[in-house]
Amino acid sequence: MPLARLEAGDPGLPPVVILHGLLGSSRNWGGVVRALAPRHRVLALDLPNHGASPWVERMDYPFQARLVADEISALGQPVALIGHSMGGKVAMSLALTRPELVERLVVVDIAPVRYSHTFAPYLRAMRAVPLARLEGREQADAVLAPAIPDPAVRALLLHNLERSEAGFRWRPNLAVLLAEMDEILDFPAFPPQARYDRPALFLTGRHSDYVGSEADSVIRARFPAADRVEIAAGHWVHAEAPADFVAAVERFLG
Repeated sequence: MPLARLEAGDPGLPPVVILHGLLGSSRNWGGVVRALAPRHRVLALDLPNHGASPWVERMDYPFQARLVADEISALGQPVALIGHSMGGKVAMSLALTRPELVERLVVVDIAPVRYSHTFAPYLRAMRAVPLARLEGREQADAVLAPAIPDPAVRALLLHNLERSEAGFRWRPNLAVLLAEMDEILDFPAFPPQARYDRPALFLTGRHSDYVGSEADSVIRARFPAADRVEIAAGHWVHAEAPADFVAAVERFLG
């Protein structure tokens, strides 16, 4: 099942693959893609049930990792793999199962553990927007506001609202994402010997509560060569501090 993508950079340059988080898409990474493109071939993928990629009935991480593995295998060489939040869990799952495809790994504000940071209230609020009667994004923003008071979060979610001749629609498969939320919050139970020994960078938001110091031992157990760098940002590090994010990634990629 092919995944939609945003691509930039010369095909002869070292490849970088980017995986967005829950309710994100390749569109959210346009600035990072353009910033990395002078020195890398960059592919930002839409994960299943997101962006322009196909809708399916499952969202477990081994399944998503296999889809990304197919895309990387088609490139014919290992890649630097960057994943944010849910996409970070996909990236870690792929690195642990197909390490030959991942030359180095960047994980953004997530750890290989189960979370309670559910996006279910966001999904329910998005499903409650009356798309058939919607006249514009401002109206959708007003409907979302009581459940999602942070305007920056609403702006990120509204990137998923698409208008066509038939009216407005949500690009993500909200029903499946809500049904699969337990899988998305979890992380696969890999065998104890499963490790990724190549270079890994865990980029975390200083103002985020997703990756505390207690996660370091879990990260080291699976990714013994991992370094951790904090950036003055919240959970959406690449959107809140794009220059610092790109600089940290470029240093790591060398």
